[in-house]
Amino acid sequence: MTNVQRSRRQVRQSRALGIALTPKAQRLFEKRPYAPGEHGRTRRRTESDYAIRLREKQRLRAQYGVSEKQLRAAYVRGTHEAGQTGDAMMRDLESRLDALVLRAGIARTTAQARQYVVHRHIMVDGNIVDRPSYHVKPGQTIQVKPKSQTTVPFQIAAEGVHRDVLPAVPGYLDVDIASLKATLTRVPDVSEIPVQVNIQYVVEFYAR
Repeated sequence: MTNVQRSRRQVRQSRALGIALTPKAQRLFEKRPYAPGEHGRTRRRTESDYAIRLREKQRLRAQYGVSEKQLRAAYVRGTHEAGQTGDAMMRDLESRLDALVLRAGIARTTAQARQYVVHRHIMVDGNIVDRPSYHVKPGQTIQVKPKSQTTVPFQIAAEGVHRDVLPAVPGYLDVDIASLKATLTRVPDVSEIPVQVNIQYVVEFYAR
């Protein structure tokens, strides 16, 4: 899939789910805040409880760019944690390496963050990690490897360009964008995670 095709698909998906998944989608979504297709402007028919919960699950999946298998696994892990399953799910997803590369402003989109990790541009505590699903622990530091820092995409990121189109850096990340470095200082507080979701609906979808 080309970058143009991927961008168009993400814009269409953004409109279908009612959330902006990329900065470009955000701009277009503001102009056309309705679902795609000839019936996009019409009022949605009354939806079933199942449909509402399914869409919420799809919204969460899209924002983290995870597979159905990965999201269900996060739910299962959450059921074994103390406290609310939904909160545990959110903390689990937010501690993914690709999610934190995005939050730090090293990447502009979730897809780009995942690509950077897979292509071995990202280190954790000085060691290259090529698994986007790697769970970063409090105290660990993410950084672009020195050789990659000299390339144009990362030089752009180091200038803080992506920060202008992304949510503010959450309180659990200490970011030095000029050095393309970020440290997860503590476990994310769910209220700080910049994701649009009713997590209880997602839990109810999987618990049914």
